[in-house]
Amino acid sequence: MQLIGMLDSPYVRRVAISLQLLGLPFEHRSVSVFRQFDEFSRINPVVKAPTLVADDGAVLMDSTLILDYAEALAANRAGGASRRSLMPANLAERQHALQLIGLALAACEKSVQIIYEHSLRPAEKRHAPWLSRVHGQLAAALAALDAAIAKQPLACTSAEIDQAGVICAVAWHFISQSQTLSGDVAPTAYPALVAHTLRAELLPEFIRAPHGDTTVAPR
Repeated sequence: MQLIGMLDSPYVRRVAISLQLLGLPFEHRSVSVFRQFDEFSRINPVVKAPTLVADDGAVLMDSTLILDYAEALAANRAGGASRRSLMPANLAERQHALQLIGLALAACEKSVQIIYEHSLRPAEKRHAPWLSRVHGQLAAALAALDAAIAKQPLACTSAEIDQAGVICAVAWHFISQSQTLSGDVAPTAYPALVAHTLRAELLPEFIRAPHGDTTVAPR
């Protein structure tokens, strides 16, 4: 199984960390959708990161869909035995996790939109009202995440962290590493989210999949 895409993408990094936590072996190929477009297109003509090439050669994309497959694959390989999942089985806990995942993915989406607007569109063609709207959406998502984590802290060990804990940490780390966003997003405004991220980044699964253009380190 191969994971295609760069770890500077929160979506790729989310999958890389989750696959480790689920105990699923994989090869990571750090291929850029920009600098290595042609190489990526030979793997997936849509050129969307992350892309997962399954053991049978099937190509999957979109981090949420890839992780749905990964959860099923981990359960299947366990042969019916109890196997750790990154999604809570309890309905109320699952609802809460899905709420946080949705907020974190929204924060990632709005962050990427802002970064692309600044890095790909000429300054004279940027639409200020739209950028202001997206910045507001990003701030709203981060504020909601911080309030939720402050009220109910997320588990943060390799044995207990769930998918909400993974994506919340990955999302904030991605945002905090962006030079485009650094002047607009203050860490002091989101203390609970920042504290959770600092703890998560110390986990071996996060350390082996560092933000950037490297590849996932072997266990």
